[in-house]
Amino acid sequence: MKRMLEGRSAVVTGGASGIGKATALVFAREGAKVVVADVFEKGGEETVRLIKEAGGDALFVKCDVTVVKDVEAMVKRTVDHYGRLDCAFNNAGIGSPGTTADCTEEDWDRTISVNLKGVWLCMKYEILEMVKQGGGVIVNTASAGGLIGTPGVAAYTASKHGVVGLTKTAALEYVKAGIRVNAVCPGSILTPMIEASMSAHPELTEYVLSKHPIGRFGKPDEIAEAVLWLCSDAASFVVGAAFSVDGGVVAG
Repeated sequence: MKRMLEGRSAVVTGGASGIGKATALVFAREGAKVVVADVFEKGGEETVRLIKEAGGDALFVKCDVTVVKDVEAMVKRTVDHYGRLDCAFNNAGIGSPGTTADCTEEDWDRTISVNLKGVWLCMKYEILEMVKQGGGVIVNTASAGGLIGTPGVAAYTASKHGVVGLTKTAALEYVKAGIRVNAVCPGSILTPMIEASMSAHPELTEYVLSKHPIGRFGKPDEIAEAVLWLCSDAASFVVGAAFSVDGGVVAG
């Protein structure tokens, strides 16, 4: 049976850990040549090592998604190395606790810069390349918190709502150019970021779980499989979707 991304090239930002790492591995499993992009070299190189050990093809590129020259270089390196850019998973992001009044200006600016500006910059240069080559697929990481209000994480929630809006807008702008743009909206996933937050604030665990009707945290692989589907031909009629993979958070 032909693999879902056989012969295609893909970029995954935030590929050093968590959802990004899981997705890079799943993309490679399904035949993609993967550019793993992250600011964390050690984790990114580890993801590449795992892909190569499994017989896949991967390359690490150090990239800060808030820096224009880094993003330009990431896309250029992908095209120079693999010939084209078929799929992009714009996943790099950070968490940021704080209510609307308690959030500092520094935290607000950093969160919006990474989570929203970073997605926009990546899309900008990915789209320019995809328009030239006649098409492609982009998936952005938003959040269940990008679809509903989430008390206590004002900057994060605002940034993820922005990602959903940007995704829908770009989807309409470029669908006629053969580019499909969608967003995946995870619930609370057991990534290093979430695990660190729960360790620092143990009292939050029960509260967070109570918001998930399924009664548990999600796993990075569960998001990765959804992203794979959105990038595949099986999702050829899916355009501008905010795809919830959240254990029932939004439905509740």
